[in-house]
Amino acid sequence: MPRCSTLLCLFMFTVTVSAQPTGQIRDLQIPRIRSRPRLEEFLNSNARVDMKRVDDFRQRQPGDGVPASRTTSAWLGYDDKEFYVVFVCQEPPGQTRARLSKREDVFNDDVVGVILDTYHDRQRGFEFFVNALGVQADAIESEGQNDDFSFDTLWYSEGRLTPDGFIALIDIPFKSLRFSAEQMQTWGIALFRSTPANNENSFWPYVTQKESGFNQQLGNLSGLEDIAPGRNFQLIPYFAFARSHLLNNPTNGTPSFESNTETRPGLDAKAVIHESLTLDVTLNPDFSQVESDDPQVTVNQRFEVRFPEKRPFFLENNGYFVTPETLFFSRRIVDPEFGGRLTGKLGRWSMGLLAIDDRAAGSALDPADPASRDRAHIGVIHVLREFGTQSNAGLFLSDREFAGSFNRVEALDTRLRLSSTWTLAAQGMASQSRALDGTRSGGDAYNVDLHEQDRNHIYDLQYIDRGEGFAADLGFIPRVNLRQLNQFAQRRFHPASKTLLSWGPNLAVMADFDHRNVQQDWRVSPGLNLEFARSTYVGFYHAELFERFNNINLRRNDTGIGFHSEVFKRAIMDINFAKGTRTNYDPPSALEAFRGEGSELNTTLTFRPTSRLKLDEIYLLTRFSTSADSFAGMAAPPVPRPTAVFVNHLIRSRLNYQFTRELSLRVIFDYNATLENPALIDLDRRKRFTGDILLTYLLHPGTALYLGYTDQLENIGLIAGPPPSVTRLAFPSTTTGRQFFAKLSYLFRF
Repeated sequence: MPRCSTLLCLFMFTVTVSAQPTGQIRDLQIPRIRSRPRLEEFLNSNARVDMKRVDDFRQRQPGDGVPASRTTSAWLGYDDKEFYVVFVCQEPPGQTRARLSKREDVFNDDVVGVILDTYHDRQRGFEFFVNALGVQADAIESEGQNDDFSFDTLWYSEGRLTPDGFIALIDIPFKSLRFSAEQMQTWGIALFRSTPANNENSFWPYVTQKESGFNQQLGNLSGLEDIAPGRNFQLIPYFAFARSHLLNNPTNGTPSFESNTETRPGLDAKAVIHESLTLDVTLNPDFSQVESDDPQVTVNQRFEVRFPEKRPFFLENNGYFVTPETLFFSRRIVDPEFGGRLTGKLGRWSMGLLAIDDRAAGSALDPADPASRDRAHIGVIHVLREFGTQSNAGLFLSDREFAGSFNRVEALDTRLRLSSTWTLAAQGMASQSRALDGTRSGGDAYNVDLHEQDRNHIYDLQYIDRGEGFAADLGFIPRVNLRQLNQFAQRRFHPASKTLLSWGPNLAVMADFDHRNVQQDWRVSPGLNLEFARSTYVGFYHAELFERFNNINLRRNDTGIGFHSEVFKRAIMDINFAKGTRTNYDPPSALEAFRGEGSELNTTLTFRPTSRLKLDEIYLLTRFSTSADSFAGMAAPPVPRPTAVFVNHLIRSRLNYQFTRELSLRVIFDYNATLENPALIDLDRRKRFTGDILLTYLLHPGTALYLGYTDQLENIGLIAGPPPSVTRLAFPSTTTGRQFFAKLSYLFRF
């Protein structure tokens, strides 16, 4: 189900109170109907008598099993080609939250939806959501994973506000689903309603939080007879045009301004095999920057910062490649020309197979190197066998080959459902590598996670072991040579209050050693979380910790608070602040790493002044300064008073205006400034301002027109030669990247 995206969610656990429905029917037989339902047929207390009605919605939160606080009814039916659900939802006048926004930006609104486990295997399901104005969101829900909103398919929806709430229609073509070829179908099903004004999620059938899983609690849908997805073959050709002007500033070479014009045709093709396997083929895939990365702090980071994947080809069906350790991270593939992917299910087997190339491997070499014209060849396989009740075991293989070098990873993984509240996930891995110079290396790794979750508790115990030689070039493994133990425990209390809905303490403990038994880190962090009415959450924590960096032992502390609130209908606030002892990971060569005082402020304010307009204001502020004991024991002279080491400002203003459900305008202004003390940290003084405008006409997934313009200014000046060179300026006044681009794609579906 949809999950909170704020940092505060690290501390939150959804609330339940004691209530258990009795005698609720969990089996649902729906009829075949002769005509597509229309919203007008459900106005003024009318309904379709030939459709199956469902009324008994029960809260999952805040009241576990309590009848939904708002009257909700759903009518279901199907015909030869499509599956229909109509929701009729009551809401006091003026309380329905309904905004005309871009696709999938609906979860701060009143939302209804349906979850369909079409294989009835209790492992995964298709999710379809719609707000009161008909704006869509869809996803794949897999047991033990986060919802995968990269899934986009073609379906239809409508929504309309009424004097006492709203009505909504969900219309799903069978061609957009995957299911077996049996004449009589039995699916898992859940109907869903979210009412953010009172923190409420409700379901039919009753889905409790007293159990840790979700899919095993779905109802049983029958009555589907003589249906099939049919021939499902689709082509999405696209054409992209870009005109750019940029400053090329290579590490080794002559800087210069360059102008380029690029035209880029491409094709994505999809075919369904045996009604359950999906074959995707891409030729010259399009990776134009339609979606930009959200700002993240990259200054003075000990480990690599992870930016999420944005490219459509890699996003779709990525869940088939997910394992406990991230052995496949698609952003490692930079510039592919062609590729293919096979995903889906055969009985109790599920599989993901990927074969693709990457031209970036060769282009990163010196042009004089014979391998500079070569490309890397990449293959990834993940096969799972399901058994028992929501348990599985899998095999993972990956291989990256380039110019005689390679990296190969083999892994076995499993997820075992031990009881209604306990699960065990485990993975064993091995890697073999050969570098371009012929050097060979290899190593093993292990990951075991025992998890318990019920109404009042969370407990998690994890052990990670990565050998010094272990490497996954296609994965995201920021650290090796460690043995790490993590524990997390949380307790929740549910007072009989309409204001304070829940509260409870938590405790996180971590310790790790390298493979020479030298301790590298430990952390003890107690916390306290509170949930209030109107989607308001507050979390506190304090941490005492130790880290060993570059053979230097550093004792630190950290204290933080997180706040999220949707008290106001037209505004959402997220504020996270932390302060404590920090480490300088990038000192100049004359200094060793040292401790100091630092703080981080992360704020996001979202305003919805009208139903069509959304404004996000994001500000990330990171500060670091010396303290009285920063240079204790060093040969360097002490600093007589606290001195600033660096300040990093990240500011984003993002405006979205939705003219219609299909047509939208997005404007982004970014400012990134790093102000450093060069005597204390090895950083450049950087200031960058970026403006980004995007006009989108998205008829449905696959058929879209994008027109975009980006202009980037930096505090860099080009000094005439010979040879030319660059220098840092006081203000970001030089255009270093300007681009206009257009992209047109069209979905042909057969």
